[in-house]
Amino acid sequence: MAKGSVNKVIIVGRLGKDPDIKATASGTQIATLSVATTELGRKDPATGVRGPDETEWHRVVLFGFLAENAATYLKKGSRIYIEGKLKTRKWTDNIGIDRYTTEVTGLEMQFLGNKAANQAVPGNQQPLQKNNNQQNNHPQPAEGNGFDDFDDDIPF
Repeated sequence: MAKGSVNKVIIVGRLGKDPDIKATASGTQIATLSVATTELGRKDPATGVRGPDETEWHRVVLFGFLAENAATYLKKGSRIYIEGKLKTRKWTDNIGIDRYTTEVTGLEMQFLGNKAANQAVPGNQQPLQKNNNQQNNHPQPAEGNGFDDFDDDIPF
């Protein structure tokens, strides 16, 4: 068994608000994201009724190039894949009390879905409608051949 430990977090979710962008004195960009992940409620086997969904909110901090990309391309409702590590920071509030914040420091980021999917509002239950007049540069797979019958939004 290897000595040491692992601190790795993977989050696939939607932004709850536009990224908050700041810069350090040296000019390094910092983006703070609020990402929601939702676990569907469990179905009661006796009644068939599904329980309530459970949503968790995650604070994600990105630095440098990742922060610049987040500022440019992400907005409220965007689907995103974040890979990073947990970090706990200590800070002192206005009245001198020590506070702690645990957040995800993002090390990798991928935008998920197309432009239309990223413009959807979280919680919107309406399926996205494809615009048939829109040009698509990707070849369309043959209907029902089985090979390309999968969702192409898998982040890994």
